[in-house]
Amino acid sequence: MVFESFADSLSFFLWSTFFIALIMGVVVNKTNFCTMGAVSDMVNMGDYGRFRAWLLAIAVALLGVSGLEYLGLAEVNTTFPPYRNGLLVYGENILGGLLFGIGMTFASGCGNKTLIRIGGGNLKSVMVFVIIALIAWYMINPFPGSDQTLFSILFYDWIRPISLELAGQQDIGAVISADNPGPIRLIAGLVIGLGLLAFIFRSADFRTSKDNILGGLVVGLVIITAWYTSSNIVINADDSLYSMSDYYSEWDMLAEDDSGKPERGAAVAAQSFTFINPIGQAYGFVQSGFDRAMISFGLVSVFGVILGSLLWSLLSRSFRIEWFVDLRDFLMHFIGAILMGFGGVMAMGCTIGQGITGVSTLAIGSLLTFFSIVFGSALTMKIQYYKLVYEDEASFYKALVTSLVDMKLLPSAMRKLDAV
Repeated sequence: MVFESFADSLSFFLWSTFFIALIMGVVVNKTNFCTMGAVSDMVNMGDYGRFRAWLLAIAVALLGVSGLEYLGLAEVNTTFPPYRNGLLVYGENILGGLLFGIGMTFASGCGNKTLIRIGGGNLKSVMVFVIIALIAWYMINPFPGSDQTLFSILFYDWIRPISLELAGQQDIGAVISADNPGPIRLIAGLVIGLGLLAFIFRSADFRTSKDNILGGLVVGLVIITAWYTSSNIVINADDSLYSMSDYYSEWDMLAEDDSGKPERGAAVAAQSFTFINPIGQAYGFVQSGFDRAMISFGLVSVFGVILGSLLWSLLSRSFRIEWFVDLRDFLMHFIGAILMGFGGVMAMGCTIGQGITGVSTLAIGSLLTFFSIVFGSALTMKIQYYKLVYEDEASFYKALVTSLVDMKLLPSAMRKLDAV
């Protein structure tokens, strides 16, 4: 896709992202594709249907991206965010994933689900959105009149040392073969992706679940499409072809003035869907006085998903205004939003951004984040369940220990409460 000006390429980049996000919003709402719901069904009912749908999205994205990268049709090394960064911040991946998993359980859904619920009329999710936006923005942007961010104040000094500087990139292919990672990436992507498909479709129930199959398939294809589109937009300038990020880095030489220049070059790098940082960008956009330079892939994806969900809610007549049931409901969503804001930025993504988009790059940090989110959410649900069943008899400590026993992480002799 060759364009004669940066303005034309940026317009195509943003509009294509918006329409892809719109499709995502429609399908996710229609099929009830929900990563938090997937963990809930698995933990509370032993139903793996929606979890398999999540895995299907991962498998489709992984197979697609592995193939496109091997053929030179997708750029996955220099991306935004930098999934394959040679600095493996495993402490941030694990802690951020745990916080996000706990937070999405309290707030009734992940970042993507928050957008879907807003489109469906859920005012609770509007509050969650605002809190995530504030925290996500100030986690990486300094406070007014300061050079300090929430991350630098609360986390940097003690968690950044919990990281590992690798010789090359952190994806599976580069770790196994730094000199020739390409074939290893393809093999790893095919083995993991096909293995996941075999596991997913072993279930007869899943094979008959049209919504779960549709949801997983479309979300996976959406991730692939965004990677492909953002990787293949080029500008013909002075008889040379430039990617948008390369053009941005040479802006003073290639452009006549700063008109139409994005606020950051990273925002026009190859990328796919993630939602916590982009929710933060929504606050930045408002704070800037709706500066057009702040309009980015992430920002238009947020509003595309909301609009897609709204369209399906209206078409299906499922649009319902919903508010907090009581003070406890408010506090749970409030705390959950705070944890998602901190955790999603620290882990560099959410259940979509790391759990599907990041995993499609085979990044080790993405895999750590995915497992941490699932574990944090599952453990929280088990503790909540024991507290609900046993009421005053179950202290947090007893519920926690018993939940860890149920998850085979502590010996059965340590059980404090009877299994339910």
